[in-house]
Amino acid sequence: MERYAAVLNYAIPFFLILLVIERVAAYFKGAQVINSMDTLSSLSSGVTNAIKDVLGLTFIIVSYGWFESNFGLLDIQASWLVYVLAFIGLDFAGYWNHRLSHQVNYFWNVHIIHHSSEEFNLACALRQSISTIFSTLTFFLIPTALLGVPQEVIAVVAPLHLFAQYWYHTRLIGKLGFLEKLIVTPSHHRVHHAINKEYLDKNMSQIFIIWDKLFGTFQEELDDVPPVYGVKRPLRTWNPITINFIHLWQLIKDAWHANSYWDKMRIWFMPTGWRPADVSKKFELETIEDVYAYQKYQTKASKPLHLWSWIQFVVSIGMMLHMFNFIADLSFVETIIYGGFIFLMIFSYSTLMDQNAHAWWVQLLVSVLAIAWIYVHGDWFLVGRVYPGFEIITATYFGLSVLITASFVYFEILPKTKHSLTAA
Repeated sequence: MERYAAVLNYAIPFFLILLVIERVAAYFKGAQVINSMDTLSSLSSGVTNAIKDVLGLTFIIVSYGWFESNFGLLDIQASWLVYVLAFIGLDFAGYWNHRLSHQVNYFWNVHIIHHSSEEFNLACALRQSISTIFSTLTFFLIPTALLGVPQEVIAVVAPLHLFAQYWYHTRLIGKLGFLEKLIVTPSHHRVHHAINKEYLDKNMSQIFIIWDKLFGTFQEELDDVPPVYGVKRPLRTWNPITINFIHLWQLIKDAWHANSYWDKMRIWFMPTGWRPADVSKKFELETIEDVYAYQKYQTKASKPLHLWSWIQFVVSIGMMLHMFNFIADLSFVETIIYGGFIFLMIFSYSTLMDQNAHAWWVQLLVSVLAIAWIYVHGDWFLVGRVYPGFEIITATYFGLSVLITASFVYFEILPKTKHSLTAA
């Protein structure tokens, strides 16, 4: 927990710097790759994923270490070769784990967040899941365990393998010549994120594109088929927590409404998007048929609302970094509470980003909980030890947050809602 938090202290600024570089490069190329609300949603999703990973809130049914110690056929000593084997093994496992998430209804819920952006830029790479309850990656790492690659090596290589998947989420880099035959490039990954029928469920490799070519899932980016990004059933929300569970909630509702008990059971393991015939007929869902006619999700937020949303994001990421740096001094329960509070805060401001009139009472709940914590403990998760009196600033901020959010709801959101009802 503490070691991973320390790694993220360095990784997060690095990712943010690359985001700024992409934005500057896009400006000079005259390209539009950034949508303010979409980017904010992506970054907020990255915060929730980082917190979830640091807290270790994923159950591993059988650990890699158990497989390696009980079934490892070789005893490989630490050397450059074992790290190469670990990297290749992780990439092989990552391909099949990724493919599973695209092809099975239940596992798509774990991955839908990553495809939820209707843009394609470095920020969308940060859209990572918080809905993973049980990890299946270990089972695809069995070949690596059989080779005797130590668990300690996997632990070192895994973050490097993950971070190496960041750079190719961009529209600003074209095809890269001979590298297109070896590794996953931005061109390959643009195909993967596209919802064009030519591109669906293609290019699922993570570092080496060879897996797609070996197992029949490769598709080159075509000059006459520009990629359109997102998911086939549009989500229409900026809220990353809602996105993480929206497909699961749909599966639960479909299973409940299905007349056949067989359909209630098999819906979870059917191909992604499958629904019982009776449910599909009775409860239709919007599906994008003509990808070029589809209008991207957008909310007509004022500039002050954009600014306020970014301020709240900066506060949330500041709290996350504070939690990471004080994690050794906080109890496990305090860390869980702190992480849950940041989740609720993100849920609150992204509800406001969606122009949802309920945002004010969600923010009221956030502020009441924050001020109550400060009142009971006389501090904000030990921050007063370093900055005496900062808890007063924190309480004041949350008090003002309610007033500001309520103002946006009253003056900006409710008038639009009344106008829509009148027009209807």
